[in-house]
Amino acid sequence: MPMSRFTDTVSVVTGGVSGIGAAITRRLVAEGGRVVVADINKEAIASTAETFGENVVGRYADMTDEASVAAVVAEAVDRFGQLDAFFNVAGGARPGRLVDMSLDHWRFNIALNLDSAFLGTKYAAARFLEQGGGGVIINVASLNSLMPMHQGAGYSTAKAGVVMLTKQAALELGGHGIRVNAVSPGLVATPLTKQLTDVPAIEAAYLERIPAGRLAAPEEIAAACLFLASSDASYVNGENLVVDGAWATTGYPDLRPFLG
Repeated sequence: MPMSRFTDTVSVVTGGVSGIGAAITRRLVAEGGRVVVADINKEAIASTAETFGENVVGRYADMTDEASVAAVVAEAVDRFGQLDAFFNVAGGARPGRLVDMSLDHWRFNIALNLDSAFLGTKYAAARFLEQGGGGVIINVASLNSLMPMHQGAGYSTAKAGVVMLTKQAALELGGHGIRVNAVSPGLVATPLTKQLTDVPAIEAAYLERIPAGRLAAPEEIAAACLFLASSDASYVNGENLVVDGAWATTGYPDLRPFLG
């Protein structure tokens, strides 16, 4: 029998039109939820209802812009009357060697990955408090929150910050019945990783370090996120769930031969 853990709930999923975000959206709808998908991809947002169904509303949003994030939360409340869960999925990487990295380059990584999670957490939590408490925030971090990678100073540092933000938010908000947890995926088969895994030698370097012997499917990361957002995880707060096929046990591959 299909699960229905999210019947009559309202969620926001940022970065929700592709990859992990889209998988989370599909699962929420399948389990009875209503969703506001926030994304910077205007073309995909325009066809959101066609893609995910009538219980999903798409909204263009720049998650590094405070007014844009506030508007997304307001959209959820205006359309559906409440907010129950917020999934901070939007992110990305602009790689570069530390000694060559400009401050603008650094700030791009911090803004896209850490500032967006901060703003989503801030405005979702404020709404939860207005509703009298309760609510769930899930921050999608990365295995790079724990493991550095060559040319990943900005990205890895930002994702480590997402994990500490998660713990800080759980500390401050737990007394109000608000749970905040993180998920740190390993290598996932998404459009963002395709440029790497389409190169056989790079894919082999990764797979050599992943005991599971394969990439994760976005649906597998979504399943972990929905577990943490559900009542099944009612006493889990401030945690970082690593979903990596045991990759962290072996270390990060040295991709310098491929990076130039």
